[in-house]
Amino acid sequence: MKLVWSPEIAAKALVDTVKSCEIVEGSSVAELISAMAAGWNAKVIVETWCSGDATTTSIGLCVASIHTKGRHVCIVSDEDTKFEYIAKMKKAEMSAEVIVGEPENAIKGLVIDFLVVDARIKNIIKEAKFGVRGAVLVCKNAASNVQLCSLFDGGSRRIVRSVFLPVGKGMDIAHVAGENGSGSDREKKKKKSRWIRRVDRRSGEEFMFRK
Repeated sequence: MKLVWSPEIAAKALVDTVKSCEIVEGSSVAELISAMAAGWNAKVIVETWCSGDATTTSIGLCVASIHTKGRHVCIVSDEDTKFEYIAKMKKAEMSAEVIVGEPENAIKGLVIDFLVVDARIKNIIKEAKFGVRGAVLVCKNAASNVQLCSLFDGGSRRIVRSVFLPVGKGMDIAHVAGENGSGSDREKKKKKSRWIRRVDRRSGEEFMFRK
């Protein structure tokens, strides 16, 4: 199943994020990410956050989740970081569901539509689970040589397309195929094909062909 882009929702999320981040420098990343998450109509939005980080991206994702009527989850490493994050979000009149734990473990059990991680802990992607329609991955603070495709082992976990954008400190963005039914059209047809036996009534000759 392909992700369906909604320009109307993306535009609304972008405008609302601009309003929420208008006094914060460097909010262009948040605005772009918010528009993407909303435009893809993401229902489960997950991010990682570290102590001392800005919350502009979180604000943008919160705005997007409001427009998509989705779930916004933030993964932090410990209780102190959780309290710091909640306090910063509350100051911006925003909130998110917070999960405490190592990202690789905390992410388990979540079926994700939109995932935002920092390049420092991008290995969390290996543990992420995506739905049948796939997901959008965003790696922030990424160097231009960061290759998200190196984190996938092929098969159903494959990158459909990816792009690096020189926004902020660099963003590596990828659309990942769904966990099920993500093979090529040829592979799908091959799985559904079957042998059919036919006998010519006049000659008695037997024919076998694949359908």
